[in-house]
Amino acid sequence: MRIKLLQIKEATSEQVLSPQKVADIMRAESKADRECLWVLHLNTDKRIIEKELVAMGVLNSACVHPREIFKKAIINSSYSIIIVHNHPSGNIKPSSDDRKIYKQLSEAGHLLQIEVDDFIIISYNGEFWSASTEHKGGN
Repeated sequence: MRIKLLQIKEATSEQVLSPQKVADIMRAESKADRECLWVLHLNTDKRIIEKELVAMGVLNSACVHPREIFKKAIINSSYSIIIVHNHPSGNIKPSSDDRKIYKQLSEAGHLLQIEVDDFIIISYNGEFWSASTEHKGGN
């Protein structure tokens, strides 16, 4: 009988310990001309296993579903994830849909035992908003 095991992906050396660090890592992606959503997959040491583009939308929205958010997290054996999306308008204030999606994804992560460490909105001008701290930051 042959047993095939998945191999653990080697994490980057970058440790993600703050929303500012995420904003710095995602600086190039923040300049996208339409809303996109990425997932940072983290190991137990908060190092990035993978940066995944999950959804690409239009100017002011991107369709997301928990199934797509957590698919790779399960495959990667991610300990936790950080969800990042951009607002091309430059306005980093979360919409009611943003807050609803964050709540839904946090609940799904809790069930899967893959914690959602943060939900961060980034802007082309270097500003960001973090759900974990309810904090605006940036330049």
